Amino acid sequence: MSVHNNLQRREQRRAAAVMVAPLMITLFCLFLLPVIIVVGMSLTNWTMTTGTGSYVGLKNFNFVLADGRFWKAAGNTVFYTAVKLVMDTGIALFLAILLDRKIKGLKFFRIAHFAPVVVPITASSLIWLWFYDPGIGPFNQILTALGLPAAQWLFSEKTALLSVLLFSVWKGLGYNVILFLAGLQGIPESYLEAARIDGATEGQVLRRIKLPLLAPVSSFVIMIGIINCLKVFTEVDVMTPNHGPLESTLLLVTYIYDQSFVRGRMGRGAAAALVLFAIIFAFTMLQRAFGKKTVDYN
Repeated sequence: MSVHNNLQRREQRRAAAVMVAPLMITLFCLFLLPVIIVVGMSLTNWTMTTGTGSYVGLKNFNFVLADGRFWKAAGNTVFYTAVKLVMDTGIALFLAILLDRKIKGLKFFRIAHFAPVVVPITASSLIWLWFYDPGIGPFNQILTALGLPAAQWLFSEKTALLSVLLFSVWKGLGYNVILFLAGLQGIPESYLEAARIDGATEGQVLRRIKLPLLAPVSSFVIMIGIINCLKVFTEVDVMTPNHGPLESTLLLVTYIYDQSFVRGRMGRGAAAALVLFAIIFAFTMLQRAFGKKTVDYN
């Protein structure tokens, strides 16, 4: 029997290895190998023009961390992330609370608010380029009709990044609304009924019951929002292909793209990408640690 069991276990291990092998090969080729290549490239002065490079150690990291454009991109990214998180989270939570109530046309509103999420980002960015047009754009026509001065939107250093930010909030708002709405509908009705029986008003139920129980969802939305803001690229590149007036829309990812594919300095671009990776990894670890504390508390 022992010999038979050993043969059976050996066959099971062999079958498991055969079934897992394609997944492991895919993970290695698509995830681990690119990381190894980027790390190696960051230690060289490899350029696109020559296709070759020699080992330079940490010089690329020293250049990136001493480059004023990198810190300007970092400052723009921090501003973009902070403002977008406040607007996105606040508006999404407000809409989710409204959609959690029984009102006429509720199904239509739940579908309508999610519609921008499924529209391709490049197509929607091009549409908003027309909205922002200083001459014929609907936004300036509305301002003029209200007796307000027309804005330059994407063509002014002061408003370019805010214009991209407003589009990003509109584009991704529906996803966060769905998350908050799922969290609200996951709250046991018995908790709410008990609070109402004790004399709590709807405002008190919201502050004392719903919002505290939404803490795990809020933590997830905020941390995923931070990570997504650090990776934003498409809408910035489409709406302001030259980083906006005076590089006012230069962000970390567009800085990496500029160093790698515009200037052809792949080594410096790889070094900047690893710096961004370290920042995102740190925020991910914070989110996991905060998530564990939330679970332990509950």
